[in-house]
Amino acid sequence: MAKTIALALVIALAAALLSGCASAPQETPGNSGAEEAARAPLTMTVVNNEPDTVDFQCTTIYYTIALNVFNRLVEMQSDGNGNVEFIPALASSWEISEDGLNYTFHLREGVTFSNGSPLTASDVLYTFNRLLTYPVSCNQDIAQNILGADRLQMGESESLEGFRALSDLDFVITLDSPFPAFLACLAMPAASILDEESTEAAGDRFGLDAASTVGTGSFILSAWESGKGMTLTANPTCWEGMPAYDVLNLVFSRDGEMERRMFENGELDILDLDQLGVSAEYFIHGDIYRDRLLEARQIGISYIALNESIAPLDDARVRKALQLAVDRQTLLDAIYSGRGVLENGIFPTGLLGHNPDLPEIPFDPEAAKALLAEAGLSNGFDLNISVKASSTQQEKKTMTMVASMWEKIGVRASVDILEESEFMRYRKSGALACYTASWNADYNDPDNFIYTFFGSIENTVYRSLCYTNGEIMRRVRQARSITDEAARIREYQDLERTIVQQDAAWVPLYSRTHYFVMGERIKDYSMAWNGWISPRYRYYTLGGQDAQGR
Repeated sequence: MAKTIALALVIALAAALLSGCASAPQETPGNSGAEEAARAPLTMTVVNNEPDTVDFQCTTIYYTIALNVFNRLVEMQSDGNGNVEFIPALASSWEISEDGLNYTFHLREGVTFSNGSPLTASDVLYTFNRLLTYPVSCNQDIAQNILGADRLQMGESESLEGFRALSDLDFVITLDSPFPAFLACLAMPAASILDEESTEAAGDRFGLDAASTVGTGSFILSAWESGKGMTLTANPTCWEGMPAYDVLNLVFSRDGEMERRMFENGELDILDLDQLGVSAEYFIHGDIYRDRLLEARQIGISYIALNESIAPLDDARVRKALQLAVDRQTLLDAIYSGRGVLENGIFPTGLLGHNPDLPEIPFDPEAAKALLAEAGLSNGFDLNISVKASSTQQEKKTMTMVASMWEKIGVRASVDILEESEFMRYRKSGALACYTASWNADYNDPDNFIYTFFGSIENTVYRSLCYTNGEIMRRVRQARSITDEAARIREYQDLERTIVQQDAAWVPLYSRTHYFVMGERIKDYSMAWNGWISPRYRYYTLGGQDAQGR
């Protein structure tokens, strides 16, 4: 009850702040209207999908809070062609031993969490311990190469052997084998650093309410009103300095037309054209918004998952037939006006390790029918396609069109709409037969794609692929330790050919070009290396304000 009252007070306070932005400033004795206006909170408003949790260790989808309320040891920049640079963040510097096993980090002095607690090596250790042992954590991949991680996970050890604190600000992480992508993993949103004291005190409530969300980042999560939105306020003690505005208002919505009206009325600062369907053409090709149109080339892939544990999808000939029966170019043209490129494997265009020479998967329904006949399915079969109720209209339209394409080769596909919680429960247990999704790069390395989906039985079941080629999964795990980058990329590309083009483990669709329109108040904005338009909102400025011009 106390937490509920506290949250209500925070929401009320946030509402008061926001209403203060809209109301005209009142003059008082000794204060001019200009002075009052200068004190009015400057607010940026954007649309965000409502998360089921903001616990970044327990989601692979919802990272807005991780990126804006928390920080990581390092950050990563890329030029979009696979060239990577690591930037100091909470760690001001680090050294890597010649054998690639020991990483010595030095934390910045004077960094505090938003509750005033100082950042120490103990918080970093706690973050890794929780990542590996929390029952519903789904991002253990980040830390699984640390020495002793397996024993900690299995309960054979109470401490992480590969973590050694040298002082409050210095520590060494020792890996069990070389892992060239380790620094890149540490730049993932899911590797954000937790405050041990407040996270432990929150227990299972961490990630579910605002009060327990304590980080070192640019903003503080002040209010979370289910079904409506979140209010983030500038963190006055942030080690990077305060952002250039006071309040970040996240509005929960999946209604493209409502978002368009809000944007055109000046109530929204960024309009994501992906939500608009055909209405997006007005913004993309018209003259009115041309100067504020932003094109973001996303490093990610859309795909259709096929569950090998469910007959007849356990037959590679059937999965290959489903690949061949999808007219991917028609999908891209009809749903996204052709804005993107077809992908034929796992690693999308722009990712380190992308192979432009992979054979194209053709649209060949006659060959698909022949494969089904060879598999003893001349009369086709029934297939259940699952779609989240919260999915975009584009995702729903994709699977409706795919179902009609598959019908032409005799596959009787039905599309079932599931509530988000039900969909995720079934998916994580390996029970969905077929669905579509997209995976965007968290870090610029093929490991982020191939290991995430095909690196272990647990990983592949978690995404309802239930891939069965144990030898390939073993090679995927071994490839993580190859220190010769050229040899590592060759191995990943060979594995990719087997997984997608031979085993037909999923149907690769396309990587897309994403369009956004910036509101008139936005003077500067940020786009991350992977094409995310809203990675860290601290790098936006409104109305000509600069980072210090508050």
